Amino acid sequence: MNTSHFFVTGDPMIYGADVSIVLVTIAIIFYLSYFKKWGWLWREWITTVDHKRIGIMYLLASLLMLFRGGVDAILMRLQLAVPNSHFLASEHYNEIFTTHGTIMILFMAMPFMFALFNMVVPLQIGARDVAYPFLNAVSFWLFFIGAMLFNISFVIGGSASAGWLSYPPLSESQFSPGPGQNFWIWGIQISGIGSLATGINFIVTILKMRTPSMRLRDMPLFTWSVLSSSIAILGAFPILTVSLVMLTIDRLFGGHFFTMDGGGNPMMWVNLIWMWGHPEVYIVVLPAFGVFSEVVANFSKKRIFGYGSMVFSMIAISVVSYFTWVHHFFTMGAGADVNIVFAICTMIIAIPTGVKIFNWIFTMYRGRITVTQPLLWFYAFVPTFLVGGATGVMLAAAPADYQYHNSYFLIAHFHQVLIGGVVFGYLAGLYYWWPKLFGFKLNERLGKWAFWLWQIGFYVCFMPQYALGFMGMTRRIYTYNATMGWDMGWAPLNFISTVGAFLMGIGFIFQAWQIIYSIKHGERDVTGDAWDGRTLEWSIPSPPPVYNFAILPDVKGRDSWWYQKQEMKNGTYQEQPVKYEPIHMPKNSGIPFIMSGFWFVAGFGFTFEWMWMGVVGLIGVVLTLFARSFQYDTDYYISVEEIERTEKALAQKRYASVQRTAN
Repeated sequence: MNTSHFFVTGDPMIYGADVSIVLVTIAIIFYLSYFKKWGWLWREWITTVDHKRIGIMYLLASLLMLFRGGVDAILMRLQLAVPNSHFLASEHYNEIFTTHGTIMILFMAMPFMFALFNMVVPLQIGARDVAYPFLNAVSFWLFFIGAMLFNISFVIGGSASAGWLSYPPLSESQFSPGPGQNFWIWGIQISGIGSLATGINFIVTILKMRTPSMRLRDMPLFTWSVLSSSIAILGAFPILTVSLVMLTIDRLFGGHFFTMDGGGNPMMWVNLIWMWGHPEVYIVVLPAFGVFSEVVANFSKKRIFGYGSMVFSMIAISVVSYFTWVHHFFTMGAGADVNIVFAICTMIIAIPTGVKIFNWIFTMYRGRITVTQPLLWFYAFVPTFLVGGATGVMLAAAPADYQYHNSYFLIAHFHQVLIGGVVFGYLAGLYYWWPKLFGFKLNERLGKWAFWLWQIGFYVCFMPQYALGFMGMTRRIYTYNATMGWDMGWAPLNFISTVGAFLMGIGFIFQAWQIIYSIKHGERDVTGDAWDGRTLEWSIPSPPPVYNFAILPDVKGRDSWWYQKQEMKNGTYQEQPVKYEPIHMPKNSGIPFIMSGFWFVAGFGFTFEWMWMGVVGLIGVVLTLFARSFQYDTDYYISVEEIERTEKALAQKRYASVQRTAN
């Protein structure tokens, strides 16, 4: 491989990125050194196996990736705002739409989802940690290293430019030489292994780590959504892993899985990648349904309507999602029989989705509704997702899809569902559970500014794109001439769409400001129950102690905490005598971080086709596995005395706050 262009040069934006990276790195090193925080960083964060801290790290990473992917989106919109634009070079434009899609799906939506898994699920089911805390840390660091490997391609070697699903033969060596495509493969491969491990971890956690009195039918709906999503991960991600291995063999060793030479077939890749790709959409949207179920029930002060049908719907979606992938390429010519089957399956999946919408609305009916920031995002979700669902059914109709295929109509639909469903859902979850993890609420005034900027920006950005699709504008178009732009009406709609993208970007800035402002001025919560919640996570202090529950909770049906509070108010609650016992906890470990470092070495080596480096990295991975196998001092017990001290301190803190409020 030619490495004469190891560093990307020649573009002012790249030089700007270089300077930014250097300045941020210097600032971080200076801060950690000046305030002597290196030890704190290692002990409290890098080596942690605590699910709550891992969740916070996932959250930070996802917000950073949302910023990166959002900047890519704005650059694309600037390029398309007016006819004959050359704001970006054509190759740079291809790289940006490739990295935008990849980052938003795999390095923003997935870690945001895993952040909510980690921050909420063990607390909702009365567990003290996940089933495999060490594996949980490995999963995070594999995701993080995969994301970093993918992102450095911006300044080293160059980025992939074959689209976020990298169809062959464009992604093969003949048409995409150089390290860019390899960065895409290895970044996704490494983080994908972490995602698969997380899916396994949460299936086992939910099935085996619930407090003994919690039956499956007592589980909160967010936990059910996590179980459904994890089941889908278990089926989908191995397909992605194998597909990437096959593409690697093609590129590194001259294989022909996806080229016509030697009997290969590019359509095999298209089938494989969508066997993963379409379930992936449901993998990320199912937890958002769980978030909305919690938010709607809590702020309506009612039990969720149709709990059983909600559970059935989520499980049904996770299964049926495997039988829809061909609708992404009805035009491939598989024949009417095949297209009919996948069209019907695609339409069927709208039924369980619609069931949930009705259940949420019926839950709110005659409820005592309190409009809060999390509920605002639900209000925004309903109309957005309905339009996304309706346009999805339009795309599912195979004959009509021949007209929409590869047009901007598809782009509008995809963002309608992914932003309206996933991003709005995760932001609702962020606002809802933020007080639980950090002990304070996010400022409401700034949050409403951010909310309305997002909403107005969203519709201004994506509604014109439906019309552009009908007018014949295809996706991934680099530029268009003045005749297309002004005579055919593309330019005004593209310009309006660009204005909308900027409004959403300003909304994100307001959210960043909101977080920074609230760290100092946010409304503190010492009750542990900031929203008068219904489920177990609100029964413990905020932030929770390291062991979560001093005594495993006794659950008596769904919404157990809510009904326990009602009994306490009515004076019918019989408090049981407290008897603490030592709590078994896992020890921190540096091995996940070191192992991920070796994965980075291996991925970087294979990316540049430096086999010796790749092999060294893999040997390092194996050695860390051996080291872990012979590590026996992996756990410890928290003594009864320490538990008593912690619980007493938390109680005193709460009492002092109540006194201050009373005065």
